[in-house]
Amino acid sequence: MFRTALRNVLAHKARLLMTVLAVMLGVAFVAGTLVFTSTLSHAFQKSSEKGFAQVDVALRPDESTHMGPGEAARLSQKLLDRAERLPGAGGALGEVSGFAALADKDGKLVGQGWSTRGGNYYAGKDGRGTDFRYPVKDGRAPQRAGEIMLDARTAERTGYQVGDTVRMSVDGPVRQEKVVGVFTTDDGGVAAGGTLVLFDTRTAQSLFTKPGEYEQIILTAAKGTSQAQLLKQVEESLPKEVEATTGKTLADEQARMIDREMSGMRTFMLVFAGISLFVGVFIIANTFTMLVAQRTKELALMRAVGASRRQVTRSVLLEAGVVGTIAAVIGLVTGIGIAVGLRALLNAFDLTVPDGPLLVGTDAVVASLVVGIGVTMLAAWLPARRAAKIPPVAAMSSVHATPTTRSLVVRNTIGSILFAAGAALVLLATGMGFNEAQAPMALGACVLVVGVFVLTPLLSRPLIAAAGPVLRAFGVSGKLARQNAVRNPRRTAATASALMIGLTLITGLTVVAGSSQQAINKMAADSLKADYTLSMANYRDLSPEVEKTLRDLPDVTALSPLRRADAEVDGTSHWLSGVSGKDVGKLVNLDFDSGSFAGLADGGVLVDRATAKENDWKRGSTLKFTFEDGKREKLTVAGVYRGNEMMQGLMMDTSVLDPHTQRPSDAQVMVKLKDGVSAAGKDRVAKALGENPAILIQSKQDIADATAQEFTIMLNMLYGLLAMAVVVAVLGVVNTLAMSVFERSQEIGMLRAIGLDRKSVKRMVRLESIVIALFGGVMGVGLGLFFGWAVGELLGGAFSTYSLVVPWDRIALFLTLAAAVGVLAALWPARRAARMNMLAAIKSE
Repeated sequence: MFRTALRNVLAHKARLLMTVLAVMLGVAFVAGTLVFTSTLSHAFQKSSEKGFAQVDVALRPDESTHMGPGEAARLSQKLLDRAERLPGAGGALGEVSGFAALADKDGKLVGQGWSTRGGNYYAGKDGRGTDFRYPVKDGRAPQRAGEIMLDARTAERTGYQVGDTVRMSVDGPVRQEKVVGVFTTDDGGVAAGGTLVLFDTRTAQSLFTKPGEYEQIILTAAKGTSQAQLLKQVEESLPKEVEATTGKTLADEQARMIDREMSGMRTFMLVFAGISLFVGVFIIANTFTMLVAQRTKELALMRAVGASRRQVTRSVLLEAGVVGTIAAVIGLVTGIGIAVGLRALLNAFDLTVPDGPLLVGTDAVVASLVVGIGVTMLAAWLPARRAAKIPPVAAMSSVHATPTTRSLVVRNTIGSILFAAGAALVLLATGMGFNEAQAPMALGACVLVVGVFVLTPLLSRPLIAAAGPVLRAFGVSGKLARQNAVRNPRRTAATASALMIGLTLITGLTVVAGSSQQAINKMAADSLKADYTLSMANYRDLSPEVEKTLRDLPDVTALSPLRRADAEVDGTSHWLSGVSGKDVGKLVNLDFDSGSFAGLADGGVLVDRATAKENDWKRGSTLKFTFEDGKREKLTVAGVYRGNEMMQGLMMDTSVLDPHTQRPSDAQVMVKLKDGVSAAGKDRVAKALGENPAILIQSKQDIADATAQEFTIMLNMLYGLLAMAVVVAVLGVVNTLAMSVFERSQEIGMLRAIGLDRKSVKRMVRLESIVIALFGGVMGVGLGLFFGWAVGELLGGAFSTYSLVVPWDRIALFLTLAAAVGVLAALWPARRAARMNMLAAIKSE
């Protein structure tokens, strides 16, 4: 039986080629994902380990001991001096870091999208020591305000040298800094294309913490002292609000964090590989079903001469195993090539990856073989089981019994139950909260798709019959194409379903993306009256200096920050928004249930409707605040408003909030100008801020355009990943048509003999292909619209401005592409059918 299986694989090489390609594509994506993410993760981890190589123990504030609003207390110079005097400590240094945006010589942000950080060069208490973290390559360390060091990678790609003056920003205002040195580092963020700018410790503290405060203290062990011994000394002698960790633990934590970040990317890419393999299952099942049907006599004769059902099943599964092994090996090699290509692509876009070897782990090899062989054998199991049931008497006939009416009734009943259950789950999920609804909606979507697939043979006849009037225009070829398309509903269903899966996802994603984009645009239009909003390019906090600078502009008519802080209100933690009570009404649109913006001027608090309802607050309620500086104050609710995505929570005037805030910072600043939105006005605002590349100045149209660009990039990426599933679906149509032409050789020969010319034969095969592809396309678009609506119902709870947008132009394009898929897939089978020798075809069995 093993020899028989091998012989059949060799005898049907051309017919099995599409199966090999389908499995190979899916396996290649799986292998490429695993190799690429493992290589990336390994490179970052090794780079991270180097960064911690000289760290024996690190001290950090223990966040778990911090109670109340505001940040946990940082580490003091006194604590650093005390740690340095420990008997097992060989040295100690304090670390400070934060966001720092560097502009290149063209004024553009360097390292955007990756780590753009600033830190301190710790030169000891007297300022004469060296920082072992950052060996100086050129120049010297910064010693005073106005001096910085650049990492060597950034200096190389920007062209900055010692002595150059650079423009940069930490929290908004532009700073002119002189480069006094270049250093080398094993920092993972720098290795990945980020930037690291070093200041002297005093300057770094003034920018990122407070004078004399550190975020972390790093200790090195004295000779003869282990990390564990030094850690024990630290834990015995230092305050409980300080957390001590060994360098090895820090490296392990960093490795786990990197692995978590990579796992998200890994899961995302494997989902699309899974979709491709799922689509490939239809092709494999179709292929083996047709091969079994063509070998009815052969299998029946094998049964007649003594082969058992188990042996016949095993023979077909062995064929699938051989095909799966070949596809898995080719897919693994192709996947390694994909991983190499992805790494080169990142480097080409200046998204540098740390140096390291290509890591082809056992997980990639095992996964490739298991997936390739497993998927192929699983898809071939039903055809193998069907082959085993062929009775020996079937050897007398060239055609085995067709599926019984009972089997079709059972299939349609199961399909209807699955369809109803899936639809009910999805509809039930739309009435839940966003987080609770995700699992039932995903399950419902899967069950619904399976139900539609099971019902597809039943749906094929009426839907394809609807194309009858159009096909009749093509005469005999059109009539034959329609009849051929519904001749074997199961095969047509399996072929169309492969395309349906891809178009369901593409349509659903397009609907959700388009609707979300419109919701965000409407939110900006409805909630904003400001001409411009200003925010950091990385959406971190702005310095209050930005607001002060803009207030001095003569053409500014209204200005308000959106200042963020936290506080305890009646014993519960809440976020606060500080605004200009005088101007905020001119800059935002809010609907009030009671009160107005005027209440802010009197020191009152505005509360959004949801928060007020949750806490049973109303206009006139007195709230007890405990601010981050520890001071307490009673404030009165001056109004209740309807919150939106931009404004929600508790709102008060900045004159009330600022005295209690340690480091005031703004999420954004809203501006209204005399001349409204204009290029000249925007240019004046930009010049007032020193044309800072780290600050975004956006009108409502700019926000809409940026949102549209983000959605377009996201959709293009998803379309690219889903294109593989569509390619596999095309292979499925080609495979089905090629085998269908082979099965109908005698019939085609007879048609040619009675006068059907080659051109008409080609047209017949093409039309059959287009009908099958459009059948899959219509079902895919229908399901995609339903899922898009269902997801939109969930998002509507989060976005008050969300409404369903059906992109009819895109849907028309998708159906046109489905028809094009049909034309493309029919090229080779149609040509083969037209070139068939009619006499040889008539004699064939």
